[in-house]
Amino acid sequence: MLKRLEVVGFKSFARKTVLDFSTSVTAIVGPNGSGKSNIAEAFRFALGEQSMKSMRGKRAEDLIWGGSHTTPRASRAGVAIVFDNAAKSGKRPFDIDFDEVVIERVVTRDGASEYSINGSKVRLRDVQELLAGGNIGETEHHIISQGEADRILLASARERRALVEDALGLRAYEFKKREAEGKLEKTEENTREVNALRRELAPHLKFLARQIEKLERAEELRRELIARAKEYFALEDAYLETAREAAKAETAEREGRLAALSAELAAIEENAAAGGAGGKQLEALRAAERELATLRGEKAELARELGRTEGAIAAAKERNARAAREPYAKVPREELTALAEEIERAAGERDAEASAEALRAVIAGIRTAVRAFVSRFIAPSDLMPEEERELHALGEKQGGLAERDAQLSDSIERAESRLARAREALTAETESSREERRRILDLASEKAKEEGALARAEARAREIVLLAEELDRAKAEAVAIAGREAVSYERVAAAEAERRGQEERKRALERLVIRLEEAGGTGEDIRHEYREAAEREAFLARELEDLERSAAALRDLIRELDAELSGRFTDGLAKVNDSFDEFFKLLFGGGSARLALEEFDVEAEGEDPEERSDEGAGKLAKQGIEIAIALPKKKVRGLLQLSGGERALTSIALVFAMSQVNPPPFLILDETDAALDEANSRRYGDMIEALAKHSQLIVITHNRETMSRAGILYGVTMGADGVSKLLSVKFEDAVAVAK
Repeated sequence: MLKRLEVVGFKSFARKTVLDFSTSVTAIVGPNGSGKSNIAEAFRFALGEQSMKSMRGKRAEDLIWGGSHTTPRASRAGVAIVFDNAAKSGKRPFDIDFDEVVIERVVTRDGASEYSINGSKVRLRDVQELLAGGNIGETEHHIISQGEADRILLASARERRALVEDALGLRAYEFKKREAEGKLEKTEENTREVNALRRELAPHLKFLARQIEKLERAEELRRELIARAKEYFALEDAYLETAREAAKAETAEREGRLAALSAELAAIEENAAAGGAGGKQLEALRAAERELATLRGEKAELARELGRTEGAIAAAKERNARAAREPYAKVPREELTALAEEIERAAGERDAEASAEALRAVIAGIRTAVRAFVSRFIAPSDLMPEEERELHALGEKQGGLAERDAQLSDSIERAESRLARAREALTAETESSREERRRILDLASEKAKEEGALARAEARAREIVLLAEELDRAKAEAVAIAGREAVSYERVAAAEAERRGQEERKRALERLVIRLEEAGGTGEDIRHEYREAAEREAFLARELEDLERSAAALRDLIRELDAELSGRFTDGLAKVNDSFDEFFKLLFGGGSARLALEEFDVEAEGEDPEERSDEGAGKLAKQGIEIAIALPKKKVRGLLQLSGGERALTSIALVFAMSQVNPPPFLILDETDAALDEANSRRYGDMIEALAKHSQLIVITHNRETMSRAGILYGVTMGADGVSKLLSVKFEDAVAVAK
């Protein structure tokens, strides 16, 4: 129920004005130009009207008090409508938990509008939804302003349908439908975006899937490598273990045999040393050999010294020859040649004979020959004193050397004789122990062989150690390539055939390693990226399923709302037709009137042909409402053939019919009775009284008959300052005063 209207700064109401609506019919009267219609426009303004033309203005500033010579202009205009929202029959008129609902709108000179509900700022959409729940729609069928009484008659089929839907209270369903359509549009947009994301993600996911397949193949290769590595390294370990044990056993055996041979050889040598005589003979033999070697060395040194002496003699003689060339010229060449041959012969005899006597004889012959030669051919006066002394000294030295040489030759002969005797004695002494010496030699040879075998065994052992280290490194490399799997190997006996197959196994492992390296690493980054992409794809798929379910649910809801709207509209239209025909007959004293559904041209009506693509909704939206009337005693059937009064009566009948079927909380009629005569005014008053039983009426009128049906009269006047003022009186009090 409408309780009051508060206006401040709106058009001609410069000061705050409050209108209380405590009766079912309230009449607002006053002279023309006093501002009565501004009250109806204040209702339009507060309820969210956006058309300035509907409020007789061009811009928002035209709605604000412009000022006068006595009252300054206002900076803002505000209108508040107060409704009673007390629960009736367990239900509130408005879906808000307040006993009183205040809807207020304020406009400032910059054109900004603010809406509030019970003091809280809201959107216009919130106000419209709240009013739609209370059967107060956007088409304002409940506000019929001056000059708009026949607006519904002049409206298009589509607009007329909207007015009827609004009057039937279907606007709430329209809001729900538009909201569902908006959500559906948003859902379809989200669906397109999700599909676009999936299309964008699909190639990358496909590429990653191929990479994962490669990684899976690499993983198979890795598992195969691990299996073959186990087999290979198990056999290698077994072989090395067997070889290591064999090498240890061979080394131990060789060391034992070598120790035995060394002990046996030491025992034999000890026995031989303990014999005594053989040892002495051997020592004597060795002493004789050392003495002979020493004497031979001295003899060789003496021979070299003798040669040097002979060279010095030859050189001295040559110098003498150069110094005393004349005396030398007297010597026949044949004699010199004979002397030289004799000396050479003597020297040759000296070399041929090793005895001291032979050497001494040779030296004496040489000296005799030299003296004879000198005395025969060279006079003593021919020799120089220095050369003679030198030759004499060299001759003496040569003689001494010859004597020493003879002595050494004797010593060598004796030493050789002793050596021969020692050898004979040693041979005789050792003949008896020949077998023992042969045994010693055999043992020494066998010992050398054993030492060589031991060295080879130790080298083999070292080689096995190196092979084991290499095998450990190969294991580590295989583990690094094949994965972090810990491998334990059973010790198995490696047969020779298996050992021969190891090379082939090794080559197979190398081939697997190469293939695994070509396949890449473990690919953890790719796996992680693939998991993320797959999870995103799964998330998008779930989102798409949710969106499709939501879209399906919204389409179902829209179809249900369309069905509900269609059913309610059909039922409501039938009721409106009944009331319309009844009111029409009442006003015209007969005739008939009805609303008919007709198809209309969507493009001609200015509607987007793509709107409401749903088949059922599209069919419903393309049906407009036409008015068919038949006046009594006249053959007028078209609205354009009606007179002004007939048009007013027809529009009043239709408005009242719509209000009768689904009564709004209030109805404002702004001089809709201006064109009525006295008889029709009475009928109009009767209709107001009937309608007031269902809705609260606010009538702006000059008609006394209409005034007589009101419970409260508000008189609006305007003084010289241009400000509208309000006077009120209850009709009962006025009647009492009049009586």
